[in-house]
Amino acid sequence: MQVIPVIPNNLHIQAMAEQVQVQIPRVKLGSHGFEVSKLGFGCMGLTGVYNSPVSEEAGIAIIKHAFNRGITFFDTSNVYGPHTNEILLGKALKQLPREKIQVATKFGIVGFDEKGVVVNGKPEYVRACCEESLERLGVDYIDLYYQHRIDKTVPIEETMGELKKLVEEGKVKYIGLSEASPNTIRRAHAVHPITAIQMEWSLWTRDIEPEIVPLCRELSIGIVPYSPIGRGFFAGRGVTENLPSDTNMLLMLNFYLFFDVTRLISKDSVVRIWKRTKFFICEWRIWPRNIAAALFNLLWLGFSTKVMMWFLFLLLLSADSVFRNHPVKDHTQVISWEYAEFMPSTTKVKNLDVNIESLKVKLAKEDSEELSDAVREEEVAGSRSYGSFEPSNWKYADTPPMPANPSA
Repeated sequence: MQVIPVIPNNLHIQAMAEQVQVQIPRVKLGSHGFEVSKLGFGCMGLTGVYNSPVSEEAGIAIIKHAFNRGITFFDTSNVYGPHTNEILLGKALKQLPREKIQVATKFGIVGFDEKGVVVNGKPEYVRACCEESLERLGVDYIDLYYQHRIDKTVPIEETMGELKKLVEEGKVKYIGLSEASPNTIRRAHAVHPITAIQMEWSLWTRDIEPEIVPLCRELSIGIVPYSPIGRGFFAGRGVTENLPSDTNMLLMLNFYLFFDVTRLISKDSVVRIWKRTKFFICEWRIWPRNIAAALFNLLWLGFSTKVMMWFLFLLLLSADSVFRNHPVKDHTQVISWEYAEFMPSTTKVKNLDVNIESLKVKLAKEDSEELSDAVREEEVAGSRSYGSFEPSNWKYADTPPMPANPSA
């Protein structure tokens, strides 16, 4: 289904040609027939997380535009808003053919307290959340239902047991996990097949590659990367656009500086500074306040004035970055590097169109290797999480064993 305004015939034909120039491929997640568009759409930002919420009219318009361009896989959660994101997607679904759309939503994050993220994986909570999400979305079933974060106080078998019942009742079609440890994934999959794992995966967040990726291949589980362009970092937005004043990105390690000192600068490796600046400076427009902040942090780490001046000199000589060496617009190469299916998010139609255009990019083996080598995992320091989210990282997401005698 494509909605094209009634305009003169020659312009109508041109508009149609522009709309169909990129065919979004279909991919299967898991081994039980769940088929989605290779490029999904993360709805989270539409109701404000990194930014102010867009209007309801604008949010529905971008969802419809995504569908008209071939995206059929839409991702939300009951915690986004909270609740308003599911409601917004539900209103958009009323204007689209439900049978052609795959809806993913999530449960598990109750809120936040002084200790961090409050997570609930108890069976009664799972069921209550599912019923509420069905109502907010205005649908009879959820295509893919994720546990958003793992409850480390509840055996995963108990959570999965209730999810399995929801599948049997037709309220959920497929089950997914987000930020789950290898042990939790394996135990959950033994109760009921896991269709997809949602994890952060990008050029600078690749810690899932040694364990999670091989495990998913072994169990035929799909991987849906979130933040595939580093929350916009690899799109060059840190260079060309100011962050809105109400964003929480400034609280996140990846965005505290133009490049985060805890991730990209190490006192024992000035060479790393060169590599990082060489890769990330895509244009000449650089945030002066972030250069100043970076220099301040170099001083705080104990670098000498000469080193800081050398750093600034290298910063200004960084025009030969990886992105300048390739004739591809914006961040399309970074998206093309990603695995199988990916779930970028945006609040702007122009950025959505650029994401879709990325599917035209076909990287040769040497191109993929160059991108991978430009941001090597061992050269990225610091945590990808911040504040209250760190304890819910997949590395700490094991759950207790099932009691030997459940009735005791």
